[in-house]
Amino acid sequence: MKNVILGTAGHIDHGKTTLIKALTGRETDNLKEEKQRGISINLGFTYFDLPSKKRVGIVDVPGHEKFIKNMLAGACGIDIVLLVIAADEGVMPQTIEHLDILNYLDVKKGIIVLTKCDLVDEEFIELVKDDIREKTKGLFIEGAPIVEVDSVSRRGLDKLVQKIDEISEDIEEKKTDAPSRMSIDRVFSLKGFGTIVTGTLIEGKISVDDEMTIYPSEKKVKVRNLQVHGCDVKTVYAGQRTAINLSNIKVSEIQRGDVIAQTGSVEESMMIDVNISLVEHCKKSLKHWDRIRIFHGTKQILCRIVPLNEDEIQYGESGYAQLRLEEKIVAKKGDRFIIRSYSPMDTIGGGVIIDTAPKKHKIYDESVIEALKIKEKGELKDILEEYLKLNLSNYITLKELVSYTGEKEEYVKEGLNALIDENKVFCVNKYYLHISHYQKLKEKVIEILTKYHKQYRLRNGILKEELRSKVDNSLKVKDMDVILNKMVEEKDIKVQDNLVSNYDFEVKFNQKQLSIKKEIEDKSRKNGLSSLMTKDDICNKNKFYEEVLEALTGETIQKLDDAYYIDKKVYENVKKDLLEYLNKNKEITVAQFRDITKSNRKISIVMLEHFDRNRITKRIEDKRILY
Repeated sequence: MKNVILGTAGHIDHGKTTLIKALTGRETDNLKEEKQRGISINLGFTYFDLPSKKRVGIVDVPGHEKFIKNMLAGACGIDIVLLVIAADEGVMPQTIEHLDILNYLDVKKGIIVLTKCDLVDEEFIELVKDDIREKTKGLFIEGAPIVEVDSVSRRGLDKLVQKIDEISEDIEEKKTDAPSRMSIDRVFSLKGFGTIVTGTLIEGKISVDDEMTIYPSEKKVKVRNLQVHGCDVKTVYAGQRTAINLSNIKVSEIQRGDVIAQTGSVEESMMIDVNISLVEHCKKSLKHWDRIRIFHGTKQILCRIVPLNEDEIQYGESGYAQLRLEEKIVAKKGDRFIIRSYSPMDTIGGGVIIDTAPKKHKIYDESVIEALKIKEKGELKDILEEYLKLNLSNYITLKELVSYTGEKEEYVKEGLNALIDENKVFCVNKYYLHISHYQKLKEKVIEILTKYHKQYRLRNGILKEELRSKVDNSLKVKDMDVILNKMVEEKDIKVQDNLVSNYDFEVKFNQKQLSIKKEIEDKSRKNGLSSLMTKDDICNKNKFYEEVLEALTGETIQKLDDAYYIDKKVYENVKKDLLEYLNKNKEITVAQFRDITKSNRKISIVMLEHFDRNRITKRIEDKRILY
């Protein structure tokens, strides 16, 4: 079933609240001050049922200039607006300002309601209608039906209800499959219930017992109860006015303007990239570092503006800009907002959010402008690629991308998979890298290896851990392995026995080194298990011998620990005998190992401790078992 939110707009005392009372039989001015002064100060909420059985939620917003902030809070989520104009006064200043606001918030449907028609004659009504048509040219409500009513006599109300019913058929379905999000417009408590927040659910759905988060405080809450138009429900859907009873939070910890959303689905920001449009009639342009007020959802934030493609955004024109905020915003790409001047507080324009996590930009940077155009109009995968391009030094998670785009996780995954298939994105376990990020890492790896091979010509390669620390110490071992494996597949490097080398690198011995190589290998083979060799035994502190020993280590010589070396073939035979014994007997002592290897106790302990460190065996008291 479609969920329709109907909002009123118009100048003070043009009969908005009286009209709603005539339609619904309910009063929306509930505050004592409102009743005394005869004007709406806060937001009023009620509902009524259409002939088609659809239930329409109504937001009655105040028209007085001093209460325009409340009007902006109420305009969030409106599907159809009733632009209320008194027949005896016609279009007034707040009528125009409300129209500007609704236009920038992308409200698409509207009906012009001409109230107090019994106070003037038909000729005057026609003059007012002509003026309305002239003043609404170029706006979303241009060409909208004009319905003449009188709320006291109920003249024209049936026709108005019929028009609302007709237009409600064309309302777009809300995004119920997106992560849930609602801007809070009221916070209060009721005895026996606790904290309650209200608002219009922008997207997604919320069910009783759901775990949610209040932003920007990031306080975790649980949904205790839900109501739509005073009735308890199990689930609320995008487009519905709802009251949410929360547990685990006090009224003092929430304020209007906060956002309740699915945990991890939104990001907070102190800076946003936007496309701004300014109204013509205010004659107000915006220059670099002008201080302005933006109204987003139900929140007002002060900020400074940095125009990006011009020195100044002229009135009646639009342009890209970066807003440097004075407090955190919780928003998503595509969200609409309103701009009011700092002083006096006039509505001067509005816009759409393009990027909620930008870097600081400089003016006249063509690459920035092109990137903003892609983000503003591009497909999801283009937006994902552009975001990863701008974060070449970071490792981005799926959660971050879902939060940045505001899209459902499965759609983000589809976009990423398409980019992976096109070789534009590379997945490293739970992280996503733009291919140019991977190329930079590869260039760095090859550069490090080339320098290493030049310095150590007889070493088979650098240890993986040493290479990781030189490339990017923030990378986890398992993530570095994925990157190295891709480079191996592309035949850029080789990885053997935990050593990494350039793909075409080979150790090459000269004649002198070949002679030393033979001497070391003959000595280690002759030694066997009769005694363990130390580095000094083999090299006698000769640097040429040390270089050759390093080259042979892992090839024909096995290093047991920091002190001792052994012939590689002898080592492999000992390991084979050990594994056969353990597979048959399940455990082994030092004495039993000494017997099967025909060595001494010292050699047995050194070798068993080596096997323990390399997870071939595991020591339990005085015995070893297979790891």
